[in-house]
Amino acid sequence: MDNKQFVKEIADINENFAQWYTDVVIKTGLVDYGPVKGTMVIRPYGYAIWENIQKDMDRRFKETGAKNAYFPLLIPMSYFTKEAEHVEGFAPEIAVVTHAGGEKLEEPLAIRPTSETIIGTMYSKWIHSYRDLPVIMNQWCNVMRWEKTTRPFLRTSEFLWQEGHTVHASEEEAMEETMKMLEVYRSFAEETLAIPVFTGRKTEKEKFAGAVATFGMEAMMLDGKSLQAGTSHYLGQNFSKAFDIKYLDKDSALKYGYTTSWGTSTRMIGAVIMAHGDQRGLVLPPKIAPIQVIIIPVAAHKGGVLEKAKELEDELLKLGVRAETDTRDMSPGWKFNEWEMKGVPVRIEIGPRDIENNQAVIMRRDTLVKDTVSLDNFGKTIFELLPVIQKEMLEKSRKLRDARVVEAKSLDEILKGVEGKNFVKAGWCGCRECEDKVKEIASATARVMCDEEGVPDKCAICGKEAKHKVIFARAY
Repeated sequence: MDNKQFVKEIADINENFAQWYTDVVIKTGLVDYGPVKGTMVIRPYGYAIWENIQKDMDRRFKETGAKNAYFPLLIPMSYFTKEAEHVEGFAPEIAVVTHAGGEKLEEPLAIRPTSETIIGTMYSKWIHSYRDLPVIMNQWCNVMRWEKTTRPFLRTSEFLWQEGHTVHASEEEAMEETMKMLEVYRSFAEETLAIPVFTGRKTEKEKFAGAVATFGMEAMMLDGKSLQAGTSHYLGQNFSKAFDIKYLDKDSALKYGYTTSWGTSTRMIGAVIMAHGDQRGLVLPPKIAPIQVIIIPVAAHKGGVLEKAKELEDELLKLGVRAETDTRDMSPGWKFNEWEMKGVPVRIEIGPRDIENNQAVIMRRDTLVKDTVSLDNFGKTIFELLPVIQKEMLEKSRKLRDARVVEAKSLDEILKGVEGKNFVKAGWCGCRECEDKVKEIASATARVMCDEEGVPDKCAICGKEAKHKVIFARAY
């Protein structure tokens, strides 16, 4: 099968981005559809990406002092009534278990959409003194939110994520934690996923149900839409009062703790696909690629070719590079195309003539540029190339994004900006009516506030005094 045939299997990225995305996630073996509407089966290649994401993030969390724990999947429905805004926000998405063991349950059980309620309940049992604080825990788990419209990785009824939950003695400490984790997410997105993001506070309309303040990171996809790739919430004392999380302070007074929560999910895999992919399929950053280097023997039936390919693989493996040799009984051209579709960062071609010339052919997936490399110090050359690819992928993505960020001083300019597939920065007076008007007229929402850049004089929607500078965009 030639490359044209492979490309034909994927919808045109410029004409039908949504179908292109679906084709890529299915045809590259990342996922398949589960038997229950809105669920997905994450296949080994897709799960390996998640494992690499998880490993990197877990290290970063632990460096901040977080410890991993695990809490139950099933939560008594009564827990959700304790924090009114929280239950109202999640009520439409909660899946409920009413029967078990052949009998109707005395109290229905929610399948966790998020775990503030169950974790808050346990924290109230464990926290007694100021000496118990801060509590900083994270769990890796699945959650369920009964979504009406679904798409693999981006929005599914069940998905994998991590959720951090912390308790602090003061508002200052809790806010410091909230912002610290937002920065952890930002640095991870840029350093590991090679995706530049905007971070900032969400509007009241867009904040997490039950939070005092929500901070998010927004990434631009190739179609100009924004993807919320992670959030960090300052919950104040809303949940500590609802779940009686109190501690005896140094002054012998009982006080409520201040809590935070923060989370990211398998949605980040969707972000990688839509931020870096092309007409041939996936383009994976080396840090999360399941296979960083694929070695293709050419004329493998000839003496010494397979042996040399395996020798190169072993050389890379010893350096910690995730390398494989494709020894399947298929043509080299077929293999080239398949591994391009799967987004492997580096392809090595080795055949009799290459061995004779003491070289190998190399192709970078991100640039599609071919070159030759000497077999002398081969491993070191490839090992040093991977961080270069990682860095250049981020630079390319940042350049593409920054070219599509525009300023607007009127509603018409906001509309023109988002229709041009841009992120639009504009002054906003802070009122819900203006925010809703942008949604109504431009089908765009306020993603994050970027007041640190300086607030314009006037609201672009109503012309009154602006209180914030906001990024408006169409979003997933």
